[in-house]
Amino acid sequence: MAKFAIITGASTGIGRELAKLAAADGYDLLLAADTPFVDNAGELPGNAQTLETDLSTFEGVDRLIEAAGGRQIDLLCANAGHGLGRGFLEQAVAEWRHVIDTNVTGTTYLLQKVLKQMVAQGEGKVLVTGSIAGWMPGSFQAVYNGTKAFVDNFTAALRNELKEHEGITITTLEPGPVETEFFKRADMMDTSVGQSDSKSDPADVAKDGWDALMAGKDTIISGWKNKLQVAAAGVMPQSVPAEIHRKMAEPGSADKG
Repeated sequence: MAKFAIITGASTGIGRELAKLAAADGYDLLLAADTPFVDNAGELPGNAQTLETDLSTFEGVDRLIEAAGGRQIDLLCANAGHGLGRGFLEQAVAEWRHVIDTNVTGTTYLLQKVLKQMVAQGEGKVLVTGSIAGWMPGSFQAVYNGTKAFVDNFTAALRNELKEHEGITITTLEPGPVETEFFKRADMMDTSVGQSDSKSDPADVAKDGWDALMAGKDTIISGWKNKLQVAAAGVMPQSVPAEIHRKMAEPGSADKG
């Protein structure tokens, strides 16, 4: 039987590109997202099952696990994530709660469910999409950056807890801004970062993550500029990267150019 992979956040962007890589490597696929799947020009792999489900809820994650039909999960790409721009005090409670429930609660629940299976079967590969945003205070994107700090930290802790299980690989993919639907969904199209033409190509980011996962690496920061940004953030007082982030993400900053 072919290897079996689950990829979340797979209707567009990085997740869609990860699906192509997994299919090329011979995996049967279960692709999940909270937005509809549209097969443009036959881009979806022919062996892919798709599921539209709300991965911010326990029920949505349970639906995903049930859709696997009891198959051994050889690979999980926990890529689903949701962003939210603008000032925290302007954000509706339901909006920032959805960011936390998708990026933190749903991801944590999915990882626990799948990693229990992988430990029981003695092997498995997991790629979790974090972000370099987790390394810096996210002015005008505060909740999102906070959730990614959780993801980056949480996956590092899991690697340590499970280090005696040599057949289990957990890799954290940490991209910077990527040319996806993220900024439109996060209401950030009037920001400097939203309008930037230097965002990474999702295919390049997915390839970086895939190669790191297959090499058994712990973490991959995608893009050399992002590596430098993370290194700098680690030595600066937090007020400095917070101000830098403000210039990128403040509403209307696209016009301040």
